[in-house]
This record gives sequence, structure tokens and C-alpha cells, in this order.
Amino acid sequence: MSDNDEFLYFLKLFNETDDTTDLNYVVSKTVQLCTKTNVNQFGARVIPVFYYINFLLSYLGNGLVLFIIYKYEKLNTVTNIFLLNLVLSNILFASSLPFWATYHLSEWIFGMALCKIVSSAYFIGFYSSILFLTLMTFDRYLAVVHAVTAAKSRKKVYAIIASVTVWCISIVASVKELVLQNVWKSPFNGLMCEESGFAESTMQRWRLVSYYQQFLLFFLLPLFMVMYCYISITIRILSTRMREKCRAIKLIFVIIFTFFACWTPYNIVILLQALQVSSTSGDNDSCSDSESLDYALYVTRNIAYLYCCISPVFYTFVGKKFQRHFKRLMAKKIPCLKGHIGLSSQSTRTTSQRTSPSAYEY
Repeated sequence: MSDNDEFLYFLKLFNETDDTTDLNYVVSKTVQLCTKTNVNQFGARVIPVFYYINFLLSYLGNGLVLFIIYKYEKLNTVTNIFLLNLVLSNILFASSLPFWATYHLSEWIFGMALCKIVSSAYFIGFYSSILFLTLMTFDRYLAVVHAVTAAKSRKKVYAIIASVTVWCISIVASVKELVLQNVWKSPFNGLMCEESGFAESTMQRWRLVSYYQQFLLFFLLPLFMVMYCYISITIRILSTRMREKCRAIKLIFVIIFTFFACWTPYNIVILLQALQVSSTSGDNDSCSDSESLDYALYVTRNIAYLYCCISPVFYTFVGKKFQRHFKRLMAKKIPCLKGHIGLSSQSTRTTSQRTSPSAYEY
């Protein structure tokens, strides 16, 4: 909409004789309006590309892991059950990305029902993915640090109960999306699928709940658990005579660093947004500060989403067993590699018989 169209629309509203004011949105103070035209244009250009890339990588990576589990593995181990649930949560999350990409390109064209369903699926997949990554880390910690005790408790029932708990927590944390997400028509941006329908004070409280929920429950808690578990695993590995000790420690360092690097910037922006919403100051720089946070959110969120999408591949292929499955698959599809793959697999089997089980021999 051009500046002239915006002015004509303003005159139309100004000359209205009917009082259609919703008292829920009446405030007794000056409200500064931030159009965020530049931010919206940036989002329309950049976000769809990121979302489609994340969507493709997620379906390729998670699809590959799912195929390997189906072809070479059985769902009778705790690790495979957790891995399957992680793959499903990432596929659920990635399935919502094409809808959001289309939304950023134009407007919400999919109706009210899909607005609520896609929003809920988006957050359920996102939250459950984080929790399953944390759960897999904790299970790895039990298997390595408390191997004797864990051998009795790490049964199929334990994995199923833990997985159901994660899904329930994720669904409960996403219920507000099902309630608050609505489709409404903006005079400047067309049909919007956003949180609306309640008084501004109510919406502000729910936004704060979302921000702090994301930062505390789905970042700080998983981060502390991942750090504690992998530090304990490292100490345990250093005290053993495992021949591939250095390789295992390097992998642990890479996992911790990647998790921290991908998730920390996004959650710092989330925390800053929460502090901004909580602030009652109405200075002239609030719009510019808000725009800066929006730009930062676009970039950091997609880094976090990318990790969320490729994490099953990352966590799977640090394990020798899944590496062998992948080599077998490649040898079957590309016959010229068969001799090399067979020699490598035999070598790996011989080595594994001579050494104690690795923390990553899944």
C-alpha cells in the first residue's frame, strides 16, 4: 500500500460516524505505532529462502535416518525409540515451514483452521525436538556413566514412557497457540495469522509467558543438562582405557559447541524481547530497538531451526553402527563402492571386538 493509499485510508477512518471502538483496546496513554516496513520487506525476501532450505534439509536428513532405522534397525532399543521420536518431531516441525514461507511472501491464504493447526504443529515439533535431543543426551549419560545401574532401568517401557511425557509437555506448552492464533485482515499487510482476539494487556502477558517459557524451559534447562551430561561422560571416558578416547572427546566437544553456538543467540534475542515487552518506558527509540530485535530474531531463529532440522543426522552418524548402515546403503546403490565398503565394515567389526564399547557405538 502506497503512502497516498494509507492517507486515504486514514481519512476514511477519521470521517467514520459509527462508533465501532472495541473497549478492550482503548488505552489512556500515547501509543507509538511501528509500521516496520523495512523489517517486513526483509522478511519477505530472506525468510522464505531460509524456510525452504530448512524444509528440504530436514526431509532429506530425517528421511535418510528414518529409512536406515526401517531397513537395518529394530525398535527394541531405547536409543532407536528416542531417535525415531526425534525424527518424527523434526518432520512435524519442518512440515509447517512451507506454510510460513508462503505467508512471508504474501499473506495468510490457508484459512482459520490451518492457521491454528499449523501454528500448533510448528511449536509442538519445535519444543519436542529440543526435549528429545536433551533426553537422548541424558540417556547417553546413563549408558556411559551409570552403565551397571542403567542396564536394569533402560528398558523399552522406560523409553516409551519418557517419549510420551515429552510429547505431552510439548502439546501442553503449545495449547496457547491453538487458542490465541487467529486470522484477521490488516489494512497494510492483508490477512494475518497471529495472536489476537483478546485485550492488549492479556496478549502482552501471554507473550511474556511464551518468551520466558522458551528461554527457561526450552533453553536453559536443556543447556545445563547437556553440559552436565557430556562433561560427566568426558570424565568417565578419560578414566577408561578406551582406545578411541581422543575421538570420543572431540565428538563431545563438537556436540556441545554446536548446541551452544546455534541456540544461544536465538534465546538471547528471546530474552531481550521479553525485557522489552516488560518495559513500560515509551522513549522515541523503542521502534528502532524493536526493529533491530526483529532483524536479529530472523537471523538467529533460522540458525536454531537449521540445527533442529539436521540434528538427527548429526547425532546419528557420530555412531559407528549407523555409519556402517549408511555405507551398506551406499554400496548397494553405488556398486563400484562395494569392495571398499565391505573392507571398511569388516575392519570396523574387528576393531570393535578388540576394544571396549564406545559411548557412540549405537
